[in-house]
Amino acid sequence: MPDAYILGIETSCDETAAAIVRSGEKIISNVVFSQIAAHQPYGGVVPELASREHLKAIVPVVRKALVDAGRTYRSMDALAVTQGPGLAGALMVGISYAKALAFALDKPLLAVNHLEGHIHAVLLEQRQNGGLGSGQQLQFPVLALVVSGGHTHLYLAEQRGEAWSYQNIGHTRDDAAGEAFDKVAKLLGLGYPGGPVIDRLARHGDPAAVKFSLSQLKNPDRNDRGAGVANGPRFDFSYSGIKTAVLRYVEVHDLKGAMEARRKALAGMAQPTLADYLRECDQQTLDLVASFQRAMVEDLVGKTLTAARSCGARSLFVTGGVAANNELRWRFEKDAAQEGVQVYFPSRPLATDNAAMIAAAAYPKFLLKDFAAADFSAEAGMRLK
Repeated sequence: MPDAYILGIETSCDETAAAIVRSGEKIISNVVFSQIAAHQPYGGVVPELASREHLKAIVPVVRKALVDAGRTYRSMDALAVTQGPGLAGALMVGISYAKALAFALDKPLLAVNHLEGHIHAVLLEQRQNGGLGSGQQLQFPVLALVVSGGHTHLYLAEQRGEAWSYQNIGHTRDDAAGEAFDKVAKLLGLGYPGGPVIDRLARHGDPAAVKFSLSQLKNPDRNDRGAGVANGPRFDFSYSGIKTAVLRYVEVHDLKGAMEARRKALAGMAQPTLADYLRECDQQTLDLVASFQRAMVEDLVGKTLTAARSCGARSLFVTGGVAANNELRWRFEKDAAQEGVQVYFPSRPLATDNAAMIAAAAYPKFLLKDFAAADFSAEAGMRLK
């Protein structure tokens, strides 16, 4: 069939994004406006502030995506927007804009699950680079780890014709992995967002210096009852405990004074460099950072590969913002190869929130004419199935 150009819009958290993707496999333009500077003083995302920033940015971001692609509004074949999960107010900004634009242009609108977008970011990356879809066949079953600031999920993914379906076989019961990175970085006075800073500092510390143990969950999650979660083995995560363990280490070893001094010093810098962070961190702090990251990586990799063995997975997708972590990528590539499982990652720009993944995930829905109803709304707790 002829090429289909889809304009994707993403506003689920703290990035306002728009992208144009051709037939689910070629990025024509991809624009992301980050709100990090607006949220940094607060050490995390402030939902009301995020909504206001989306309101200011969405029109110029969409216009830039069209200009970068050399396309017009009317040349789009469809529009796609994130329906959930995410911050309710932030989602409503994108949905309201997309609805109005689709109505004005008389174009179909596709509602996309943000988590499905992250999974399709992997497929988009491979197709962009001449991988999957160009002679190389994806080996099923596919296991997908979606790991980011707000999500840590394991899905078994199946494709039947153009339609994709997902079965959740694991999720975090408290903090998401990326949330743990951010909270530990904030605790240590390293600022926000914490994941990239910890990733850069960890290589300067001893990952065996501090022994952390993570929760081994044996009992079913009571919140899953009646929530549509399939029966069978579960591979759940829990990261609130390691955050508390880091806090206790700081208290026991009397690191609070150095932590506050570091916080104040870095707050006075517009864009701290790696050299700035290293100057403000003593070796004990670097060892703590490296040990924390090692424990997180080992838990994510270990539980995911255990799930892969249990499910007989032939392919593994690792996606979401935390998938940009260097140690996590290295460990997955090393350990998955030993298991005989092919592992795929998106590039770092496609690992974090973006609209190209939303447009790519919308393409199968476009082929199936699975268009959104006029009265659909945001679902902050939307499940993927």
